[in-house]
Amino acid sequence: MTAGRFAFVLHGHLPYVLGHGRWPHGSDWLCEAASETYLPLIAAVERLAGEGYHPKLTFGLSPILCEQLADERFGEEFYRYLSEKQTAAHRDRDTFAAQGDEHFTGLAERWEQLYAETRDTFERLGGDIIGRFRQLQDHGYLEIITCGATHAYFPLLARDETVSAQTKLAVENYRKHFGRPPRGIWLPECGYRPAGPWSPPVMSGGLPERYHRKGIEEFLAENNLDFFVADTAVFHAYQATAGSAESSMNDLMRLQQGLLFSAEQHLQPAGDLPRHAYRVASRSESSRPVAVFVRDPETGYMVWSGEHGYPGDAHYLEFHKKRTPGGLRYWSVTEPRGDLADKQAYHPEPAAHRVHSHAADFVARVTGILTDYHARTAHPGLLVAPFDAELFGHWWHEGPAFIEQTLRRFCEHDAVELTFLSESLDTDPPQETVELAEGSWGLGNHHLVWLNDDTEWTWRYIYTAETSMQELVQAWERIETIRAGQAAELIAQAARELMLLAASDWQFLISNGAARDYAESRIDYHFTTFIRLAGMVAQVADELPLSEENERWLRQCQARDRVFAEIDPAMFLGVRR
Repeated sequence: MTAGRFAFVLHGHLPYVLGHGRWPHGSDWLCEAASETYLPLIAAVERLAGEGYHPKLTFGLSPILCEQLADERFGEEFYRYLSEKQTAAHRDRDTFAAQGDEHFTGLAERWEQLYAETRDTFERLGGDIIGRFRQLQDHGYLEIITCGATHAYFPLLARDETVSAQTKLAVENYRKHFGRPPRGIWLPECGYRPAGPWSPPVMSGGLPERYHRKGIEEFLAENNLDFFVADTAVFHAYQATAGSAESSMNDLMRLQQGLLFSAEQHLQPAGDLPRHAYRVASRSESSRPVAVFVRDPETGYMVWSGEHGYPGDAHYLEFHKKRTPGGLRYWSVTEPRGDLADKQAYHPEPAAHRVHSHAADFVARVTGILTDYHARTAHPGLLVAPFDAELFGHWWHEGPAFIEQTLRRFCEHDAVELTFLSESLDTDPPQETVELAEGSWGLGNHHLVWLNDDTEWTWRYIYTAETSMQELVQAWERIETIRAGQAAELIAQAARELMLLAASDWQFLISNGAARDYAESRIDYHFTTFIRLAGMVAQVADELPLSEENERWLRQCQARDRVFAEIDPAMFLGVRR
């Protein structure tokens, strides 16, 4: 008998950026993630499979990310992006060679080769990244789980109908891309809210001051989802939000300084750490059971910590220092909190050696944790290590190699076996029921990242649009003429704009200052677009024709935000009050 099982879980997501700019904010984000994270991780799994290993990696792909990677515009943008990067590397090579700097010339040649290989890989896949993910799942090397349709932050949405629509659309979108229903879901930001009375944190017209809300697990059960992942602090039923205005401001300052997640704050949560799945307590007697897997904090700290985690090793490639023009990186971390001016040249060979030693250390740590648990309980335990996929490759250049080496070592391991979350659920069904607290995996384990003085206004927009959407779909249901023709087309596009407006990314980017102006402009755009579409629905419902200007504008909206062909206004009718 093995000492336990290990589930490596990645969450791939980017907000909708196609048609909304390129650089510094826009489609280049998507191209960076594809070239530095998604394609390298696919290649890593392919190499392991080709060597006869059976890697098991749980990979969450948000529906909005799938829609973008499957859009023909992405292929066009990606080829442009790769060409620009190859040109920049070639230009840097010539500059460094002219200066007589052989080391930096070699690094530039390395970048040029890397982007050429990325282009070759993309062409080998026929430009179909999602299709290759699907094949790897069909062959048993990946388990793909879904996410909220546009990564909306479920605990703060004002209406259960909106949470229901985000979940229903996620399931339908998964069927479209992967040919089967999903079994699991990554709740956006690991945000959870139990059932009970709820007051909107920001008042908006049409919302009562206090009303009953369903638990998030009920929406999952209604859509036949079997499991989700939660943060340790949420499992232990305490909220780590600071208790004073001063400490809340300190938390926000830490967020803006780059301490984005909570692994460093909660290394020793109260109580024993969970080593198996649990049933989530639900107040709905008719609800099917939903399981929760809980994030392991120690392994999270080993990777997420910017100062003490593996990515902060001096030998690894520094993310923040880039050469202008072109944006290529030639320097090492050197010292995690050191000044960018003091960064030393990057050397790939010692960095590769550190990947091997860190993978060995990670496997040894996981093995030690599970061996100790087995010795104390006489039962094999489960350790779940969930991370943002974009950490590996995009933020941490050597991350995909780390994952490859870690999976290879586990495949060769006798004491610990790799598992998918669904596989673990089937072989070791939950025996206990647990009540979860409201919260997230964000800083403070509550809502601070998404609701603070700088983002409060965004929720007024979202709540207004949620209420208006309910009026639209109720008219759609009641009036037969609105269920066909142009009115239905307008409502469907309004639904898309609400979905995009509600993405949690906008508040995140505002709070950490990474792209505040861009995020604010996106919220303004999707809200004003939604409001104009809603007004046009009323006009068409009164049998008044749209002007040529409005017709052109509608086509422009549909061309720019052309996601979720499967969206249906009925998705917003799932809950009645």
